[in-house]
Amino acid sequence: MPASSDLLRRLRTADPDRFFCTLFAPQARRGDLALLYLFNHELARAREVASEPLLALIRLNWWREVVQGQAKAHELATPLRAALQAGVFAPEDLLGLISARELEAEAEIPDLQAFLAYARQTAGGLARIAGRLLGADSPVIEDLGTAYGISGILRAAPYLARADRSLLPVDGTPTAALIAHARALLGAQPPRLALAAALPAVFARRDLGEPPRPRSLADKAAVLRAALTGWV
Repeated sequence: MPASSDLLRRLRTADPDRFFCTLFAPQARRGDLALLYLFNHELARAREVASEPLLALIRLNWWREVVQGQAKAHELATPLRAALQAGVFAPEDLLGLISARELEAEAEIPDLQAFLAYARQTAGGLARIAGRLLGADSPVIEDLGTAYGISGILRAAPYLARADRSLLPVDGTPTAALIAHARALLGAQPPRLALAAALPAVFARRDLGEPPRPRSLADKAAVLRAALTGWV
Protein backbone atom coordinates (compact mmCIF):
# COMPACT_ATOMS: atom_id res chain seq x y z
CA MET A 1 0.00 0.00 0.00
CA PRO A 2 1.37 3.48 -0.81
CA ALA A 3 2.78 5.46 2.07
CA SER A 4 0.54 8.08 3.64
CA SER A 5 2.84 10.77 2.30
CA ASP A 6 2.34 9.54 -1.27
CA LEU A 7 -1.45 9.44 -0.89
CA LEU A 8 -1.44 12.93 0.60
CA ARG A 9 0.72 14.21 -2.22
CA ARG A 10 -1.80 12.91 -4.74
CA LEU A 11 -4.70 14.32 -2.74
CA ARG A 12 -3.10 17.76 -2.64
CA THR A 13 -3.44 17.92 -6.43
CA ALA A 14 -6.77 16.10 -6.75
CA ASP A 15 -8.75 17.73 -3.93
CA PRO A 16 -6.92 20.67 -2.32
CA ASP A 17 -9.75 21.57 0.09
CA ARG A 18 -10.00 18.12 1.64
CA PHE A 19 -6.22 17.74 1.56
CA PHE A 20 -5.79 20.80 3.75
CA CYS A 21 -8.48 19.63 6.18
CA THR A 22 -6.90 16.16 6.37
CA LEU A 23 -3.74 17.70 7.81
CA PHE A 24 -5.71 18.33 11.03
CA ALA A 25 -6.57 14.63 11.46
CA PRO A 26 -4.43 12.37 13.65
CA GLN A 27 -1.34 11.39 11.71
CA ALA A 28 -2.19 7.69 11.89
CA ARG A 29 -5.45 8.30 10.03
CA ARG A 30 -4.32 10.75 7.36
CA GLY A 31 -3.42 8.05 4.86
CA ASP A 32 -6.82 6.38 5.22
CA LEU A 33 -8.60 9.70 4.78
CA ALA A 34 -6.50 10.52 1.73
CA LEU A 35 -7.34 7.12 0.22
CA LEU A 36 -11.05 7.69 0.82
CA TYR A 37 -10.96 11.16 -0.71
CA LEU A 38 -8.94 9.97 -3.71
CA PHE A 39 -11.52 7.24 -4.28
CA ASN A 40 -14.22 9.90 -4.19
CA HIS A 41 -12.23 11.96 -6.68
CA GLU A 42 -12.15 9.02 -9.09
CA LEU A 43 -15.93 8.68 -8.81
CA ALA A 44 -16.39 12.41 -9.42
CA ARG A 45 -14.19 12.18 -12.50
CA ALA A 46 -16.27 9.39 -14.03
CA ARG A 47 -18.65 11.78 -15.75
CA GLU A 48 -16.06 14.49 -16.31
CA VAL A 49 -13.78 12.34 -18.44
CA ALA A 50 -16.52 10.40 -20.23
CA SER A 51 -17.64 11.56 -23.66
CA GLU A 52 -21.14 10.21 -23.01
CA PRO A 53 -23.17 9.16 -19.94
CA LEU A 54 -23.01 5.41 -20.67
CA LEU A 55 -19.22 5.50 -20.45
CA ALA A 56 -19.49 7.20 -17.06
CA LEU A 57 -21.70 4.36 -15.81
CA ILE A 58 -19.19 1.83 -17.11
CA ARG A 59 -16.43 3.62 -15.23
CA LEU A 60 -18.48 3.66 -12.03
CA ASN A 61 -19.22 -0.03 -12.42
CA TRP A 62 -15.49 -0.68 -12.75
CA TRP A 63 -15.04 0.81 -9.30
CA ARG A 64 -18.04 -1.17 -8.03
CA GLU A 65 -16.25 -4.34 -9.07
CA VAL A 66 -13.12 -3.22 -7.21
CA VAL A 67 -15.09 -2.65 -4.01
CA GLN A 68 -16.79 -6.02 -4.45
CA GLY A 69 -13.39 -7.71 -4.45
CA GLN A 70 -12.12 -7.92 -7.99
CA ALA A 71 -8.38 -7.39 -8.36
CA LYS A 72 -7.58 -4.72 -10.92
CA ALA A 73 -4.27 -3.13 -11.84
CA HIS A 74 -4.61 0.52 -10.86
CA GLU A 75 -2.58 2.76 -8.58
CA LEU A 76 -5.60 3.45 -6.39
CA ALA A 77 -7.60 0.24 -6.81
CA THR A 78 -4.81 -1.87 -5.32
CA PRO A 79 -4.50 0.04 -1.99
CA LEU A 80 -8.27 0.44 -1.83
CA ARG A 81 -8.77 -3.31 -2.08
CA ALA A 82 -6.13 -3.83 0.61
CA ALA A 83 -7.88 -1.34 2.89
CA LEU A 84 -11.21 -3.10 2.36
CA GLN A 85 -9.65 -6.46 3.18
CA ALA A 86 -8.17 -4.94 6.35
CA GLY A 87 -11.58 -3.62 7.41
CA VAL A 88 -10.64 0.05 7.11
CA PHE A 89 -13.76 0.71 5.03
CA ALA A 90 -17.14 -1.01 4.94
CA PRO A 91 -17.90 -2.11 1.35
CA GLU A 92 -21.51 -0.97 1.63
CA ASP A 93 -20.35 2.57 2.43
CA LEU A 94 -18.22 2.81 -0.70
CA LEU A 95 -20.89 1.14 -2.83
CA GLY A 96 -23.30 3.81 -1.65
CA LEU A 97 -20.96 6.53 -2.88
CA ILE A 98 -20.74 4.83 -6.27
CA SER A 99 -24.52 4.49 -6.62
CA ALA A 100 -25.01 8.14 -5.67
CA ARG A 101 -22.76 9.24 -8.53
CA GLU A 102 -24.94 7.46 -11.10
CA LEU A 103 -27.30 10.45 -11.01
CA GLU A 104 -24.59 12.44 -12.77
CA ALA A 105 -25.14 10.29 -15.85
CA GLU A 106 -28.77 11.39 -16.05
CA ALA A 107 -29.76 14.20 -18.40
CA GLU A 108 -30.85 16.43 -15.52
CA ILE A 109 -31.61 16.63 -11.81
CA PRO A 110 -35.38 17.09 -11.82
CA ASP A 111 -36.17 18.95 -8.63
CA LEU A 112 -35.00 20.28 -5.29
CA GLN A 113 -35.67 17.00 -3.49
CA ALA A 114 -33.47 15.05 -5.92
CA PHE A 115 -30.77 17.72 -5.71
CA LEU A 116 -30.65 17.65 -1.91
CA ALA A 117 -30.60 13.84 -1.90
CA TYR A 118 -27.72 13.86 -4.36
CA ALA A 119 -25.70 16.33 -2.25
CA ARG A 120 -26.35 14.31 0.89
CA GLN A 121 -25.53 10.94 -0.63
CA THR A 122 -22.31 12.15 -2.24
CA ALA A 123 -20.56 14.84 -0.17
CA GLY A 124 -22.64 14.21 2.94
CA GLY A 125 -22.10 10.47 2.81
CA LEU A 126 -18.39 10.94 2.18
CA ALA A 127 -18.08 13.20 5.24
CA ARG A 128 -19.88 10.68 7.42
CA ILE A 129 -17.57 7.87 6.32
CA ALA A 130 -14.60 10.14 7.08
CA GLY A 131 -16.07 10.81 10.50
CA ARG A 132 -16.32 7.09 11.17
CA LEU A 133 -12.67 6.68 10.23
CA LEU A 134 -11.88 9.24 12.93
CA GLY A 135 -14.06 7.56 15.52
CA ALA A 136 -17.42 9.37 15.34
CA ASP A 137 -20.47 8.26 13.35
CA SER A 138 -22.13 11.66 13.33
CA PRO A 139 -25.21 12.98 11.51
CA VAL A 140 -23.86 16.46 12.21
CA ILE A 141 -20.78 15.70 10.13
CA GLU A 142 -23.05 14.39 7.37
CA ASP A 143 -25.04 17.64 7.46
CA LEU A 144 -21.86 19.71 7.27
CA GLY A 145 -20.58 17.59 4.41
CA THR A 146 -23.88 18.07 2.59
CA ALA A 147 -23.54 21.84 2.97
CA TYR A 148 -20.04 21.64 1.52
CA GLY A 149 -21.42 19.57 -1.36
CA ILE A 150 -24.10 22.14 -2.14
CA SER A 151 -21.57 24.96 -2.07
CA GLY A 152 -19.27 22.96 -4.34
CA ILE A 153 -22.04 22.38 -6.88
CA LEU A 154 -22.82 26.11 -6.91
CA ARG A 155 -19.13 26.94 -7.20
CA ALA A 156 -18.74 24.57 -10.16
CA ALA A 157 -21.93 25.63 -11.95
CA PRO A 158 -20.34 28.22 -14.29
CA TYR A 159 -17.63 25.78 -15.35
CA LEU A 160 -20.08 22.93 -15.94
CA ALA A 161 -22.28 25.25 -17.97
CA ARG A 162 -19.42 25.80 -20.41
CA ALA A 163 -19.42 22.03 -21.00
CA ASP A 164 -23.21 22.08 -21.44
CA ARG A 165 -23.71 20.27 -18.13
CA SER A 166 -25.53 21.13 -14.93
CA LEU A 167 -26.00 19.57 -11.50
CA LEU A 168 -28.61 22.13 -10.46
CA PRO A 169 -32.31 21.21 -10.23
CA VAL A 170 -34.30 22.08 -13.34
CA ASP A 171 -37.57 22.76 -11.50
CA GLY A 172 -36.83 26.47 -11.20
CA THR A 173 -35.55 26.38 -7.61
CA PRO A 174 -33.67 29.70 -7.19
CA THR A 175 -30.03 29.70 -6.20
CA ALA A 176 -30.94 31.65 -3.07
CA ALA A 177 -33.04 28.70 -1.88
CA LEU A 178 -30.12 26.29 -2.37
CA ILE A 179 -27.87 28.63 -0.40
CA ALA A 180 -30.47 28.83 2.37
CA HIS A 181 -30.68 25.03 2.56
CA ALA A 182 -26.90 24.78 2.82
CA ARG A 183 -26.63 27.50 5.48
CA ALA A 184 -29.31 25.76 7.56
CA LEU A 185 -27.02 22.73 7.76
CA LEU A 186 -24.09 24.74 9.12
CA GLY A 187 -25.48 25.42 12.58
CA ALA A 188 -24.50 22.41 14.71
CA GLN A 189 -20.98 21.64 15.85
CA PRO A 190 -19.34 18.27 15.12
CA PRO A 191 -17.67 15.94 17.62
CA ARG A 192 -14.17 17.23 18.30
CA LEU A 193 -12.85 13.69 17.84
CA ALA A 194 -13.70 13.78 14.13
CA LEU A 195 -13.34 17.50 13.51
CA ALA A 196 -11.09 17.05 10.48
CA ALA A 197 -13.94 15.32 8.62
CA ALA A 198 -16.16 18.38 9.16
CA LEU A 199 -13.64 21.12 8.36
CA PRO A 200 -14.54 21.40 4.64
CA ALA A 201 -17.74 23.05 5.86
CA VAL A 202 -15.61 26.08 6.77
CA PHE A 203 -14.97 26.57 3.06
CA ALA A 204 -18.72 26.23 2.42
CA ARG A 205 -19.51 28.94 4.95
CA ARG A 206 -17.12 31.28 3.13
CA ASP A 207 -18.24 30.32 -0.38
CA LEU A 208 -22.02 30.39 -0.10
CA GLY A 209 -23.48 33.48 -1.73
CA GLU A 210 -20.13 34.55 -3.15
CA PRO A 211 -18.95 34.35 -6.78
CA PRO A 212 -16.45 31.55 -7.48
CA ARG A 213 -12.90 32.61 -6.67
CA PRO A 214 -9.53 30.97 -6.10
CA ARG A 215 -8.70 29.79 -2.60
CA SER A 216 -6.83 32.34 -0.50
CA LEU A 217 -4.72 32.42 2.64
CA ALA A 218 -7.79 33.83 4.40
CA ASP A 219 -9.72 30.65 3.56
CA LYS A 220 -6.98 28.48 5.03
CA ALA A 221 -6.73 30.74 8.06
CA ALA A 222 -10.44 30.22 8.66
CA VAL A 223 -9.96 26.44 8.58
CA LEU A 224 -7.01 26.72 10.95
CA ARG A 225 -9.07 28.82 13.35
CA ALA A 226 -11.87 26.23 13.25
CA ALA A 227 -9.40 23.43 13.89
CA LEU A 228 -8.02 25.23 16.92
CA THR A 229 -11.37 26.27 18.40
CA GLY A 230 -13.57 23.38 17.29
CA TRP A 231 -16.10 25.91 15.98
CA VAL A 232 -16.95 25.07 12.37
